Amino acid sequence: MQVTFPYPNIAPVDVPDANLLGVFAPRSVPSAPPVEQLVADALSQPIGTRRLCDQVDARTRALVLVDDFTRPTPAARILPVLIDELKAGGVQLNNISFLTADGTHGCMSQAQLERKLGADVLNHFPVYCHQWRDRQDMVDLGTTADGMPVLVNRRLKEADLIVGVGHIVPHRITGFSGGAKIVAPGVTGMPPDAKDVHWLAAQYPARDITGVVDNPIRRIVNEVGRLTGLRFIVNVIQDNHGQVIRVVAGDPDEAHRDGCPSSRDVYGVPIPELAPIVLLDSFPSDVDYWQAAKAGYAAELAVQPGGVVILVTPCPQGVAHEHPELVQYGVPPLSQIRQMVAQGTYQDIVAAGIAALTSWVVRERAHAIMVSPGIPPDQRRAIGFEPAATAQEALGMAFQRCGPRAKVLVLHHGGEILPLPPGSPAAA
Repeated sequence: MQVTFPYPNIAPVDVPDANLLGVFAPRSVPSAPPVEQLVADALSQPIGTRRLCDQVDARTRALVLVDDFTRPTPAARILPVLIDELKAGGVQLNNISFLTADGTHGCMSQAQLERKLGADVLNHFPVYCHQWRDRQDMVDLGTTADGMPVLVNRRLKEADLIVGVGHIVPHRITGFSGGAKIVAPGVTGMPPDAKDVHWLAAQYPARDITGVVDNPIRRIVNEVGRLTGLRFIVNVIQDNHGQVIRVVAGDPDEAHRDGCPSSRDVYGVPIPELAPIVLLDSFPSDVDYWQAAKAGYAAELAVQPGGVVILVTPCPQGVAHEHPELVQYGVPPLSQIRQMVAQGTYQDIVAAGIAALTSWVVRERAHAIMVSPGIPPDQRRAIGFEPAATAQEALGMAFQRCGPRAKVLVLHHGGEILPLPPGSPAAA
């Protein structure tokens, strides 16, 4: 069978039919109402709280947090409906502002901002870019119950109402994206020590976090959301082609929890068994390895111990411009990364977290091969992947390791897919 990839510069691969265990992808939905209607309906019947228009008045200073270009949330279509809801409650237009929740990705360009937010929002409202390394732009709100520092963008402290706009997909750090993740790590500051959600999540294997609604990291993130004053969310669930099929709105914890099963229905894909070879693309997480790593995390759920993961990804922006320590220190075994963190080697604990999450896949679980025109071979080796020029070459290398009769599992939409092998905690 010929397997193609959603990248014009990466050639397809022929997988022998006798070796093919199956080809899997998230679900598509034939049709759905317009996004604007779904948003309006969700706002009219919020989950776990009053309507947004009943929570505001003419004096309310509203701050809307919006995820960035690395997420497919159609904010430009959501925001006009949300603004109308705020106006219906009496909020003055000059009291509405927007903050992009860029996390540790770096700020969007003007063109990216216009595509994300829409020209009307960009031209008529204050729009701020979160810069996670700018300590002067942060306020200290103390710590969570278990001692994690809460440093957030100062604009949250200046607002009377904070609304988060995002989407819900399975996620290696918090179980599912969305909800209070728009705050942590969306608009939090550079962690001063190892109390960081990326690093904390990296202490668990993927099966304990990814696609699991109630997990230790999500509980921390939800607590940060409450401490910072996040009061309301609008989260979309999209199908395999980016079509919005459901919108949840309301209390950040309750609405998010209500939306997660809908996301799992789309992205959760039962697989018959763990495979010796897992071949997958990283779509739609393609801009750099920082995003494409999500596909690697998904492969951890699907590959046999000691098997091979083949990651096919374009990564036009390389490994991680904002996190050079990921290449500098590479991806050694997990125990070594933990030792380096304990010794204070890392200045960027978030990079240490991503290195550890990668190590679960490429050191602890399997051998990994990467096909990527955007990442030089030496850098692929640095982050734990054996380089291959083509997917066909990579498959040949995998057969050499696993044997010519080894079964191959193909996963599309690897940046968001949730493989569900028999007995998976996420399937419960």
